[in-house]
Amino acid sequence: MALLVIGISFRTADVSLREKFAFPENDMVPVLKELTNAVPGLTESVILSTCNRTEIYCSIERTAHESVVSWLLRNRKGPQKDFQSINYTFWDLEAARHMMRVTSGLDSQVLGETQIAGQVKNAYDSSRRADVMGPKLNLLASHTLRAAKKVRSLTDIGRNSVSIAAAAVTTARQIFSDMATTRALLVGAGDTIELVARHLRAAGVEQITIANRSLENARALVEKVADDAIRLSEIADVLHAYDIVISSTGSPDPVIAKTTVHQARQRRRYRPQFMVDIAVPRDIDPEVATLSDVYLYTIDDLTSVIEENIEGRKESAKHAEEIVDEAVKQYERELGIRNGQELIELFRQSANNVRDSELKRAIDRLNSGSDPGELLARFAHDLTNKLTHSPTLTIRDAASDDRKDILDYIRKSLELD
Repeated sequence: MALLVIGISFRTADVSLREKFAFPENDMVPVLKELTNAVPGLTESVILSTCNRTEIYCSIERTAHESVVSWLLRNRKGPQKDFQSINYTFWDLEAARHMMRVTSGLDSQVLGETQIAGQVKNAYDSSRRADVMGPKLNLLASHTLRAAKKVRSLTDIGRNSVSIAAAAVTTARQIFSDMATTRALLVGAGDTIELVARHLRAAGVEQITIANRSLENARALVEKVADDAIRLSEIADVLHAYDIVISSTGSPDPVIAKTTVHQARQRRRYRPQFMVDIAVPRDIDPEVATLSDVYLYTIDDLTSVIEENIEGRKESAKHAEEIVDEAVKQYERELGIRNGQELIELFRQSANNVRDSELKRAIDRLNSGSDPGELLARFAHDLTNKLTHSPTLTIRDAASDDRKDILDYIRKSLELD
């Protein structure tokens, strides 16, 4: 079985395409079961779906590659033409290297970001709950998370990194000269929104409201970083009161419609409103960008702000790449040991089958009255012939092909000198 990764990311597709292939986090277990059952030759699977990427990792027969793509297109109802132009594929060690680079923050939109490691761990946990995590992906998970931890502890790649949340607040400063006079509405109650709230507080914003489908979760976040909590259904009534709106939910559909923003704009008397949609799929109707006095940014629009802060971490990235290279070598060595162990077990099972077969024949002959001495000699002769048959053919083939390297290896390993 081979290790395969098929995916798309911010490097190959903009947010309008990425959202078509994104998976809701709360649906991951049944999705993983469906994938494993739908693709013959696929035995293990992990799906990593974040705002910046959707990737399927699996243990699979090489001939089943196209079946994974077909399943993804069916499940996400994504256009095949689009996917063909934006996807990438890695096999075996390159697939392992890719996973390690992703988890270490080396392939992130924000170089060195640490949030991705938790997202990868959650993806592995979903796979285990779905019972589609086997020995190959377990081995990859062990080496991947260990490498990411080593990168974080031995390099400065994640130190003082500029997150998407920080970039959003930095961009807001370009619209509002005095952040202390602004009010902010944050939609969602996850880690990203909490980080946004902390950056807004640091920037001087005094009034922060959390809107979320679960009012209980919103209130829990209010206790830590905000002032008020409302339900998503209340947004339309209060949107006009906020200068800054930043959204990051797991909703498959927009939670803020163009008509809602249009009505809020009128009630604001066309004072500027800054909106950032960090979610994938997007939370804010993209058509909102056509409204005057509304400044709508997506996660991709924040790239330029982020890139300005990457230069200082490139040297640390070189060290991180070296750590990943060594982790890939360790993974390859352990994979080889495991594959060798599987071969040993197969060889021993084959030898045991030969022994059991010859022993049964000997017992049958003994029961039919054969001479015990002759029987033992015959048993030893037949057992030796059966056990040495395949190795003998291998030696003959190597000799006929003048493969001295194979012959020398066999002679040395079997101590035949």
